[in-house]
Amino acid sequence: MAMPGGVYLDYNARAPLRASARAAMTAAVELSGNPSSVHRDGRAARRLVEEARASVATLCGIRPTQIVFTSGGTEANATVLRGLADGRRILVSAVEHDSVRVARGAETVPVNADGRIDLDALDRLLSEDPRPALVAVMAVNNETGVIQPVAEAASLARRHGALLHCDAVQAPGRIALDSFVAAADTLTLSAHKIGGPPGCGALVVRETVPVPPLLAGGGQEQRRRAGTENLIGIAGFGAACRSVLDDPGESARVAALRDHLEATLRAVDADVAIYGAGAPRVGNTACLGMNGVSSETQVMHFDLAGIAVSAGAACSSGKVQASPVLRAMGVALPQAGEAIRVSLGWDSTSADVDAFVGAWKTLNDRTWQRRGGPSRGAPATESAARPAPAGVR
Repeated sequence: MAMPGGVYLDYNARAPLRASARAAMTAAVELSGNPSSVHRDGRAARRLVEEARASVATLCGIRPTQIVFTSGGTEANATVLRGLADGRRILVSAVEHDSVRVARGAETVPVNADGRIDLDALDRLLSEDPRPALVAVMAVNNETGVIQPVAEAASLARRHGALLHCDAVQAPGRIALDSFVAAADTLTLSAHKIGGPPGCGALVVRETVPVPPLLAGGGQEQRRRAGTENLIGIAGFGAACRSVLDDPGESARVAALRDHLEATLRAVDADVAIYGAGAPRVGNTACLGMNGVSSETQVMHFDLAGIAVSAGAACSSGKVQASPVLRAMGVALPQAGEAIRVSLGWDSTSADVDAFVGAWKTLNDRTWQRRGGPSRGAPATESAARPAPAGVR
């Protein structure tokens, strides 16, 4: 998408606001009522909240009563990880979002070189301790786009009497949610990843799982999350969900753009690292390594070229550092500090991809010329080529 002044390729951090969400939010601004009030204005606000809840539920293929609105994916994750922690071990995959990995007392389950959870290791960890457990396995990794075997992990968890939590924030609009929802006891979503507003998310709760509220003191959200609902954000969230449902071909179109981007880079330079490419991935994400160029330098170069990309997750206060996800996949330094994430979305175009490839080639060629290496169109010599890091195809 051509944003004001440039090209936006950071949808995994936040997708641009959809026109449908903006319109729904603008209409919600005009409502005066509190959704918990019983008068006419309150009922109008309540109707808007419940319409949005139904849209999120439809996207998930569940009943609306299973949806709890939150301030975002982080709060939804915290609700589960704190609310179900009493007396339970917490086992989290090594590539989870920071809001999951920092859970108090969490034990880390390793992943393989492709970034997928090691199911044998999970089975072993669950077998070693008879205490009840909560297992956290994300649906889609935010840095690599790798799809986790959530159903298989849930089957293992249930065999050991454990619950499974799934952070599915990066899944909607990119892969069907039904298999993740069916497998998980709890699941989290976030509006701003699909073109809704930031500051709004949802917790999906299996009806047999009693999750204590993180925020208590009010009867909102079936007493699962106290506080006046974010009416404007919820309206935008519901509208964004409806837009995803109305365009089932969006993910395939975006995947074709991502595949073209990766194929073009490989043709330009066979040395490009594409992390997680050997595993099932969603079609909008490419995690790319440029030999000898730090992630920070790459992000700055693309920014100066008017192209927004990122280095890993967008939750580290603007810091650029070696990706913990890639390190968990066995990628050594300095390669783990030479990766960037390109993430496309509903408004991305082939022109955006072409702009990125051109800027990437400029920086890559400049780097090799400084080293006195061959031109990027020429076959790399044995001394110039590097072995593919773990997780690269």
